[in-house]
Amino acid sequence: MYINYHCTPMARSNLRRPVEVKMLRRVLGQTLGFVGYTIQYGCIAHCAFEYIGEFVVCSGPSMEPTIVNHDVVFSERMSRHLFKIQKGDIVIAKSPFDPNMNICKRVIGLEGDKICTSAPSDLFKTHTYVPKGHIWLEGDNLKNSTDSRSYGPIPYALIRGRVCLKLWPPHSFGTLSESPTQRIIKSPSDSDSD
Repeated sequence: MYINYHCTPMARSNLRRPVEVKMLRRVLGQTLGFVGYTIQYGCIAHCAFEYIGEFVVCSGPSMEPTIVNHDVVFSERMSRHLFKIQKGDIVIAKSPFDPNMNICKRVIGLEGDKICTSAPSDLFKTHTYVPKGHIWLEGDNLKNSTDSRSYGPIPYALIRGRVCLKLWPPHSFGTLSESPTQRIIKSPSDSDSD
């Protein structure tokens, strides 16, 4: 038996609804899937930058000749979390003056170290001790660096990471050299371990 259904405009729109609903579900599913993947990869990237390391473009003359303007370095975070920062390491830290700005300096002293805060040519030498939970930072270019000689020792909590590799420019790719200023002074505890 053959039944002829007459399709009215209302009936035709009802026939289209399942197709429209399927299309809407598919688009909504794809959008939610994309948002889900974006959130997942964003969380992975955040954890990598927070706990593993980050790429930093350095600016300013304070670390010349070791790091010059626009050099790209890799700063690893594990040393900071494990309290393995040592004298002579170059670190990226939050500026004590502006928390939105990072600084790149060399660690000259750790807590308990006695630091000569005056210039080598000064007649009267002044010294200070690095307090517990702080470090003393200086730039390699002492004549053109705002560092702990200006703002004093900084809290260890301001350290963001230890610079372990220079990536750019390609001709200077590799690990970083010793301090050209020879300002790293052995503390009494250093000589006990020798």
